Amino acid sequence: MTNKELAETFNLIADLLQIKGEVIYKILAYRKAAESLTNLGRDVNAIWQEGGVRALMEIPGVGKAIAEKIDELLSTGELAYLNRLTAEVPPTLAGLMQVPDLGPKKIKLFWKELGITTLPELEAAARAGRLRTLPGMGAKSEARILAGIESLARRTGRTPLEKAWPFAQQLLALLRAVPGVVAAEAAGSLRRMRETVGDIDLLVAATQPGPVMQAFSGQPSVARLLGQGDTKSSVEFTNGMRAQVWVHPPERFGTALQYATGSKDHNVRLRELALKQGLSLSEHALTRVDTGEEILCATEEEVYARLGLPWIPPELREDRGEVEAAMQAALPRLLSPSDLIAELHTHSTWSDGKASIEEMARAARARGYKIIAITDHSHGLGIVRGMRPEDVRARQAEIRAAQAALGDSIRILNGVEVEIKADGTLDYPDEVLAGLDIVIASLHVSLRQPRRQITQRLLNAIHNPHVDVIGHPTGRQIPHREPADLDMDAVLAAAAQSRVALEINANPRRLDLNDVYTRRAVEMGVLLSVNTDAHRPEQLDLMHFGVATARRGWAGPENVINAWGAERLMGWLEGRREM
Repeated sequence: MTNKELAETFNLIADLLQIKGEVIYKILAYRKAAESLTNLGRDVNAIWQEGGVRALMEIPGVGKAIAEKIDELLSTGELAYLNRLTAEVPPTLAGLMQVPDLGPKKIKLFWKELGITTLPELEAAARAGRLRTLPGMGAKSEARILAGIESLARRTGRTPLEKAWPFAQQLLALLRAVPGVVAAEAAGSLRRMRETVGDIDLLVAATQPGPVMQAFSGQPSVARLLGQGDTKSSVEFTNGMRAQVWVHPPERFGTALQYATGSKDHNVRLRELALKQGLSLSEHALTRVDTGEEILCATEEEVYARLGLPWIPPELREDRGEVEAAMQAALPRLLSPSDLIAELHTHSTWSDGKASIEEMARAARARGYKIIAITDHSHGLGIVRGMRPEDVRARQAEIRAAQAALGDSIRILNGVEVEIKADGTLDYPDEVLAGLDIVIASLHVSLRQPRRQITQRLLNAIHNPHVDVIGHPTGRQIPHREPADLDMDAVLAAAAQSRVALEINANPRRLDLNDVYTRRAVEMGVLLSVNTDAHRPEQLDLMHFGVATARRGWAGPENVINAWGAERLMGWLEGRREM
């Protein structure tokens, strides 16, 4: 069994225990073991063969009981404990756990009361109106479950950027260390920084492919070799991800990287442009059609220059007008991480953060920020121990103390992420909001309300004179929660009119606004704010994901309030306090 298969087994056990109603610490133990196996970076079989159960217990999150279960699975391919559990709880019920807004208690209710054990049975019962008659259910609950089933069917099976990007960086570091390698880069949708990717595509410039092939396919974390030739290898890793590497001569690396980066539609545009100039463009070279002479390009810049274009950033290569803009010398100056001088959405131990205000401020300062806003949750979001109005006043003393400790090296803003409640009102009265340096308003609950109702909730917040930023506007979480059904035309128009900024949440589980709405926001003159929503210091390092989304939406520093410069940003915030 691979690491992935073991992790899936332990997640299945956790799901079935949760449906059964087992104590939480047992469930969490299996979840933690599954996560450790997924991220192990080494084939668990090799560890097991080296030292059996004792060696397995060295894996983080794996205690004696779970190590013995791994030993049993690797020895026999079966697990007696799982067999006993599936005799009590049908294993197909675990598949229902993937349905958005459907928890283990409801699954158990449907199973016990209606005998539902599979997704098709659940869908049939919902469409027949049989769920609404059960305790705690109704027509609206039934409709939400049907919507969740439909959203589940729309999932693509692609890997979220959150997982693919860091893993690709590890692979690139390995390849760049191989003797003779001149360059190594990610390509495909990963280089374009799409929110999900298929397989990981890697390109290497080297004169000798052999050492690269050996280093890539010989890693301990490789579970299966899917294919290998003289210049290409394709593998599956123990974590379930797949990657392939191509090796090209350094003098041809530019055309190879451009071709492999895509997108397909962008490449079609370039080939059309090349043909108009009597050239043929392939991954190997530009070729003169009339003579067959090759024009080799070691860099992408040379490829674009030969076609009479400036280099087009990978994030723009989606055939959304970028080639036409390049031809007219009208490509935007895109946002870069170095443009950002402030982080305007963070949490501390005053709500669900894991660090103190001073610790968060020091971490922000270490990353070059001049301003950090501490925006803990308001109390209405009870699941995260949010602040009551009196806590806001008490927290001010800690902000002052942290500011005194750090001096003028960074400015700490007293802010809040106020909940937009299900009835459309805000969690704090206006007099509390008026006393804060910055107010972010966000949707977290009742995200499946009808379109008109949930849109109006967001519009109410945008029109409130004390709200400065709308946090993660659609409420989505990749890949498990679809965005709220908002009338985004109305939201964008209201934000443009009220000069309220819409957030691009940089957490790769959100990336909300997405790139498409970001592009529309830029066209409409809507202000943006790119933030990490950090709950611990290391999450401040997620900012590059948000910057990439901003770039995919053609956003530049002028569009993003926390790229304006400290004086202009503070002037904007203080001006809003006086409105």
